[in-house]
Amino acid sequence: MGTDALSKAATPEQVHETLLEFPDNRLLIDLCGEFDRNLAQIEHQMSVQIIRRGNQLAVIGDGDARGQAAAVLQGLYQRLETGRAIEAGDIDGEIRMGPSQANTGTRDGDQMEMFKGGHVEIKTRKKLVEPRTEGQKAYVKSLFNKSLAFGIGPAGTGKTYLAVAVGVNMFIGGHVDKIILSRPAVEAGEKLGYLPGDMKDKVDPYMQPLYDALGDFLPAKQVAKLIEEKRIEIAPLAFMRGRTLSNAFVVLDEAQNATTMQMKMFLTRLGEGSRMVITGDRSQVDLPRGVNSGLHDAERLLDGIKEISFNYFTSKDVVRHPLVAKIIEAYDAADPAK
Repeated sequence: MGTDALSKAATPEQVHETLLEFPDNRLLIDLCGEFDRNLAQIEHQMSVQIIRRGNQLAVIGDGDARGQAAAVLQGLYQRLETGRAIEAGDIDGEIRMGPSQANTGTRDGDQMEMFKGGHVEIKTRKKLVEPRTEGQKAYVKSLFNKSLAFGIGPAGTGKTYLAVAVGVNMFIGGHVDKIILSRPAVEAGEKLGYLPGDMKDKVDPYMQPLYDALGDFLPAKQVAKLIEEKRIEIAPLAFMRGRTLSNAFVVLDEAQNATTMQMKMFLTRLGEGSRMVITGDRSQVDLPRGVNSGLHDAERLLDGIKEISFNYFTSKDVVRHPLVAKIIEAYDAADPAK
């Protein structure tokens, strides 16, 4: 028997209580968090009460909620046993993903993704990234398994962030030679020509979210060096014309703002040994009225090609502030096209 938390059957007098015992008191302290803030988060999100009794935690609540909360506590404890820390996002992810499944192991010779307790992990230079919803988990798997994958859904669902994380993982693992990140530089009320500086200065504000994502996974000095060596490229979509992108991990972000011709041009850049990811949000099209979104056309035309993966996200996959999900749901409800 391992050192996993032990669950004890409730006595008749405690029919609404599940008692969990944790062998390592130091890990139990980390599980509870400073001033029991981790327990408070679980209580708030799962509508249960958690009471600490020595090296035991009593979970009090209705049957289903109590059982699910107990499974979350056990999953988080197992996480601590593997040497990983617990943050608020990790707790949220454990709650969303449900009880951990059996360890499925890793693919032979492939360190790109590891499965611990059923969770997919993406290793980067600075942090370990884990999907926090089932939708994100399926998306990450498709990024590793498909040469071309689409991630479509609202803001805050991790489409771009996870794609860049997988790209960094594949790059540092030697599976690709370079990372190419691109976006359409669509003008939204302010003309590029009116902005100061040279072309790089004009387009960099559009690319900033991609720089931000890279900075989460690689040290700043390494990012700068790789950009200087052109092993990482961040450029507007228009700069992709005429190129063949071989042995690269390529991400097109904000693809809803690509025209049909731009999308076709970009998709046909895919070269030998490359992976391509297209991300977009159909509710945030900034193209001029009457211009079709290339993302919409790509969905229609490429659906049914088994080598291409389409992954769709909803407000349930939002991993930013909980209020973001409610805002998205409110706008969706008011949209007659939904």
